[in-house]
Amino acid sequence: MSDPTSSPTLQSIQKLAQVQNLAIFGAFHPEVTDDGSKKTGTLVLLGPEEPGFWGGFSSSPEFLDKAPNPLDRWSRRIISGIAHSVGGDAIFPFGNPPYAPFIQWAKRSGRAWASPVGLLVHDRAGLFVSYRGAIALESRLSLPEPGTSPCSFCVLKPCLTACPAAALTGDGYDLGSCHNYLESQAGQNCMQSGCAVRSACPVSLTYERKPVQSEFHMKAFHS
Repeated sequence: MSDPTSSPTLQSIQKLAQVQNLAIFGAFHPEVTDDGSKKTGTLVLLGPEEPGFWGGFSSSPEFLDKAPNPLDRWSRRIISGIAHSVGGDAIFPFGNPPYAPFIQWAKRSGRAWASPVGLLVHDRAGLFVSYRGAIALESRLSLPEPGTSPCSFCVLKPCLTACPAAALTGDGYDLGSCHNYLESQAGQNCMQSGCAVRSACPVSLTYERKPVQSEFHMKAFHS
């Protein structure tokens, strides 16, 4: 890890992230070393800040050059820059195996939990949660208390019945049925507007993701 010019805090990392339309989606203190020699004192998870993220990303060089994997390339450039500026190491949920355990990290952060349909649900992004990367720091930053899953006080739980193909329910996820439905005429609504289950989450409704952004993710998912 490079030496930071000053000791970072969650607040200082958040300010750097906000400039890029990112936000801290959680942080925790790992109990093991990250590479066998350097101890990771704090792991900070970053995700899209809405509204605003899509506008920034869609005007980036990575999006406009029409080359493959624009969002991954953008994430690597931007988050690596933030990590360097605070003396940390950038880690990503994509690339070559072995893959970093972002789902486990998300749950350890105290801001994401398993939803009734099994997908991660985030206290801010709901079922629209995604992680663009993480920053590993040697120092143990001061962290807020863990939150409470929004599902614990969601009475109607619309996610359980929202899937028009009945591929994603409380009984599990039938990936094949999901992809088959997306290839049908009826499934074009999900392809263009996004996953109906993710959109049904009451917390997702406050996250203001643009339809074109959901369509971008659905095309990547169903490619």
